[in-house]
Amino acid sequence: MKLVPLGDRVVLKELKAEETTKSGIVLPGQAQEKPQQAEVVAVGPGKVEDGKEVKMEVAVGDQVIYSKYAGTNVKLEDEEYIIVKQDDILAVVK
Repeated sequence: MKLVPLGDRVVLKELKAEETTKSGIVLPGQAQEKPQQAEVVAVGPGKVEDGKEVKMEVAVGDQVIYSKYAGTNVKLEDEEYIIVKQDDILAVVK
């Protein structure tokens, strides 16, 4: 099965959260912050807004930073994904 986003939606796979601090303290699961960095898994075709075509600015394989409380969490075949609108992506990490 494959997720195919519609419109200006993007499917992301979260990157693992840091389990230790810079000083070496190991954090339990509850103390870890939700990661805001993810890899783009699939990209929708874009959308038309006010008669103009809005093109997608991210591509599959890009690492991005997205809004902390954005998106919808989806579990598919034991993998967890987040579906967000392109507007919820803040930056591409290069």
